[in-house]
Amino acid sequence: MTAGRRSLERLLEPLRNLPGVQCEALGGFQSGSQKYSLPRFTVRGPNSSDPIRIGIFAAIHGDEPAGALAAATFLAEATQSPEFIENFLLQIYPLCNPTGFEDNTRHSRRGKDLNREFWKSSTEPEIEILEHELRTQRFSGIIQLHADDTSEGLYGFVRGHTLTENLLRPALAEAGKILPRNVNATIDGFAARDGIIYSGYEGILAAPMQSEPPFEIVFETPHHASMDLQVQALVMALRTILSEYRQLISFAANL
Repeated sequence: MTAGRRSLERLLEPLRNLPGVQCEALGGFQSGSQKYSLPRFTVRGPNSSDPIRIGIFAAIHGDEPAGALAAATFLAEATQSPEFIENFLLQIYPLCNPTGFEDNTRHSRRGKDLNREFWKSSTEPEIEILEHELRTQRFSGIIQLHADDTSEGLYGFVRGHTLTENLLRPALAEAGKILPRNVNATIDGFAARDGIIYSGYEGILAAPMQSEPPFEIVFETPHHASMDLQVQALVMALRTILSEYRQLISFAANL
């Protein structure tokens, strides 16, 4: 490994040995003499013969390692306490930008901000791989994990149904016990209310328009907070979103 680069294997190797977890390497592309792929980890909770399929995506900006670490921590916890993923099939993509993660840069090694490239006929290999997943995996929900170096607190973006806000709001409340929430009227250049933004950038990771899932959430931690607290907050947010969604689905089924 080149000096100063993060180790992909240090993050990924422990996850490959987790019980009940299926690991796949998606695609393949070259950067210099090295070959890269995007890892996908699949775990199924109890009572999931007809599972709720959730996609969790992290580190599409390579200099935001908290999301990758939180995705890894969450996956490990799910194998130790599978009851909190009951009814779910989770597909976790902890390294959506492996070269950026390795280099500790926002952009990929090809100089692209990958989170502005979706559904624009991009030829970036990471985008082609992820767009295929977003088209074919029939997710009921999509969650992105990010960190913002301009924010002093937690916040999130919502896309789609009112349901999405009803999942993000309790997630912010629970994660807000670990790190403060950003309650500014403007966050990241967008109008916000109670830490929730209802619009967003073009070209971000999202389902194709013709197959929008019931919810899509982008959850942001303050980048300058301690890494440990960011990871704790993101894991808490994930657990809360799944718990709230399970309850809403159960309630709707009993109407």
